[in-house]
Amino acid sequence: MKNIVLLSDTHHTLDERFFPHFDKADEIWHAGDIGSLSVTDTLKTFAPIRVVYGNIDDNTTRTEFKANLYFKCEKVNVMMTHIGGYPGRYDKKILPIIEQANPDLFICGHSHILKVMYDKKHKLLHMNPGAIGDFGIHTVKTILCFSIDGKEIKDLRVVEFPRSKIQL
Repeated sequence: MKNIVLLSDTHHTLDERFFPHFDKADEIWHAGDIGSLSVTDTLKTFAPIRVVYGNIDDNTTRTEFKANLYFKCEKVNVMMTHIGGYPGRYDKKILPIIEQANPDLFICGHSHILKVMYDKKHKLLHMNPGAIGDFGIHTVKTILCFSIDGKEIKDLRVVEFPRSKIQL
């Protein structure tokens, strides 16, 4: 069994209120818009990381990380990207990749809107953890914590903290 913390859209900052949750993770997954490699360097001090770059990330970050990741966690096939859309409204560039990769779990960020839903057509669980950074439209910072045990994705929890101010 693996305990996962999923986050996205840090935009250069990590809120220390989330650190106790990072401490409990076996792996931390970041779905893009990192902003600075200091963010991923900090995350590495808590647990191994899996990261994709996002649309705001510079060439240094894009050299370090990929646009799309495909991996197996326990017995779950995972696909992670930054701009992915939602079931029934996937990004046109990503839909053929989803159909080819056939993941059990599809993860994306970008929208700053937390959403977890099952896609019956593609038989996958879709997760977007919302945003944890200080930039964007969101009024609440969110991460997802869950466990993967064999083929089971379970014990899903949303952790949220209010933002002090909105920066657009």
